[in-house]
Amino acid sequence: MSFVYILRRILGALPLLVGISVILFAIVHLAPGGPLDVYADNPSVSKEALDQIAKAYGLDQPVPVQYVMWLKSMVVGDWGYSIRTGRPVFTEIVLRLGPTFQLGGLALLVSMLFAIPFGIIGATRRGSKLDVALTMAAFAGISTPVFWLALLLQLLFSVELGWLPSAGYKSIGGGSVADRLSHLAMPVAVLALATIASWSRFIRSGMIDVLNQDYVRTAYAKGRTERGVVFAHVLRNAMIPAVTVMAVDFGTVISGAVITETVFAWPGIGRLFMESMNGRDYSMLMGLMMIGSVGIILANIIADLVYAMLDPRIRYG
Repeated sequence: MSFVYILRRILGALPLLVGISVILFAIVHLAPGGPLDVYADNPSVSKEALDQIAKAYGLDQPVPVQYVMWLKSMVVGDWGYSIRTGRPVFTEIVLRLGPTFQLGGLALLVSMLFAIPFGIIGATRRGSKLDVALTMAAFAGISTPVFWLALLLQLLFSVELGWLPSAGYKSIGGGSVADRLSHLAMPVAVLALATIASWSRFIRSGMIDVLNQDYVRTAYAKGRTERGVVFAHVLRNAMIPAVTVMAVDFGTVISGAVITETVFAWPGIGRLFMESMNGRDYSMLMGLMMIGSVGIILANIIADLVYAMLDPRIRYG
C-alpha cells in the first residue's frame, strides 16, 4: 500500500468530517433545553448575568454563525471552553483519554484472545455439541443488555462476594498494578462480552465459507494437517470480512463506552460524554463526538492496511 493512497484517504476524510460536524452541530442545538438552563434555574443568577454568559460563549449568535465560529476555532486548535466546568475542552478530553484507552484497549485485546479461538472451534467442529454451546453463548452475549450485565456483576462480585471494587479507577491511596486490574476486571468483562460474541460469529461464518473452497480441499488432498490448513490458508482469508467489523468496534470502544463507564464510574471520555450531555455542554459534546468520528475513520484506514497484509492480492493505488 502506497503512502500516496493513505494520504489520499486522509484528505478525502476531511470533507466527510466537515459534513459530520454540520449534522452533529445541528442535532446538538435542536435538542430540548440549552446550556444556560442550569444557570436559569438558580434564582440568584440575574438575567443580565445570563446575557453575559451567553455572549461570552457566543450563544447569543444565530446557530449558523455559532457553527462557523466553532469550525474556525477547531481548525486552529482552539476547541473552546466547557460551559459546565469553564476548563478548556481539549484539556478535559486529554485527561480522560488515558483511562478510556486502558479500558478499551484491554477489552479489545481480551475480545481477540477469545473470539478467534471460539470462531475457529465453531467452524472446524460445525454441528458438534461444542459448536452449539458456543453459538448459544454468542447469542446470549449479543442480546444481553450492557447496563443489566454491569449491575449484575456489581451485585455478584462486589456486594455478595466482595472480591472486586464496585466502581472507580483506583482505590484511595492505591494505584498498584493489582489495584488497577481489580478495578478494570468488571468493566472489561462487560465491554468484551458482546464483542467476543459478535466477532466469533463473523470469524466462524468466514471460515465456513473458506473451508468449502477448492484450494482448501486441495491442501487436504496433499496431506496437510488440519492445523496447517486452518492457520495457513483458512483463518487468514476468513479474517478479511471480520476485520471490517473489528475496525468499527475498535473505533466505537476507544471513542468511549458511555454506559459501561457511567455504571462503573470510570473517568473516561464515555462518562464525560454523559456528563456533558446532561449539562448541555455544547462545546464539550462537539469535541467528544468529533474525536469519535476521527477514531472510526482512522480505524477503517487501518483496516485497509490489514486487508493488504492478510491478502497479498489486494493492492491500493
